[in-house]
Amino acid sequence: MAERLRMFRLARRTLWQAIPTVFGILLLNFLLLRLIPGDAVDVLASESGGATEATLAQWRSHFGLDLGLGQQLLAYLSHLAHLDLGLSPRFNLPVSQLVFDRLPNTLLLMVSALLLALALGIAAGVVMASKVGRWPDRALSLIVLLLYSTPGFWIGLVAVVLFSVSLGWLPSDGIETLGMDLHGVDWLLDRVRHAILPVLTLATFYIALYARLTRASMLEVQRQDFVRTAKAKGLHPVRVAVRHVLRNALLPVTTMAGLHFAALLGGAAVTETLFGWPGLGRLTLDAVLSRDYNLLLGILLLSSILVVVVNVAMDLLQAWLDPRVQAE
Repeated sequence: MAERLRMFRLARRTLWQAIPTVFGILLLNFLLLRLIPGDAVDVLASESGGATEATLAQWRSHFGLDLGLGQQLLAYLSHLAHLDLGLSPRFNLPVSQLVFDRLPNTLLLMVSALLLALALGIAAGVVMASKVGRWPDRALSLIVLLLYSTPGFWIGLVAVVLFSVSLGWLPSDGIETLGMDLHGVDWLLDRVRHAILPVLTLATFYIALYARLTRASMLEVQRQDFVRTAKAKGLHPVRVAVRHVLRNALLPVTTMAGLHFAALLGGAAVTETLFGWPGLGRLTLDAVLSRDYNLLLGILLLSSILVVVVNVAMDLLQAWLDPRVQAE
């Protein structure tokens, strides 16, 4: 009961701290985007081959772009109070519809990449730390160095050429096979085949990072007094490595994983463009190119909330791993 109460207090404290953070991000993004010259109407006019001043004024009035900065901010906050993210001038659709249509695809890509990176990185780090100075440590260190120093987009291009063009094993574009009415297991397997290359491309850098971090953290924990005490009590080496060393070594890894969730959003834009993955990354790029600031604000707001939720989850995980973490 005391443990549940401690976790609840920690979650409540973190959420209260996150509210002004999200509001500050929203306000800063709104002001910065509105200070950029041009708007979506200019892009629409150029795509249509031109427009009269009256037409431009009518479009700006329709999308609320003719109001002053303060009036636009108040109007936007009023829409947010009613859970309305506004209208996208570029697509002429509600921003919430555009964002939530793409959100599951991006979450699938990011969560899969993060879990894969954690699993493979921690496993490699454990092997490297347990075989330090020997050939498994040296071999894995070389592989990790290559993954760490190679740009993700280059790995993606090589993967497309090798597994899609040359071998024909995996698709290189999209999230599903077009023109096929698949259901059940066949539908799931088709989605998995399309996700393999994007997930691997997005995860490679973080696999190397977590492997190096786990190795360094485990080597540091192994020198602590409580580990020597556990060994002196005659505990099995596997139990010492898992229950005592690895559990404490995971604290910096989980901290970095929470921080890297935001970085994965940036990496997802490149990966989604490379593999034609219909997610928020490509939608963000379209919003930037078309100066669709309403859509961009909606994506940034949702991304901020996602990052806050993930960091709350990581705080709770750290509190579970280390009971010394207090809620006060």
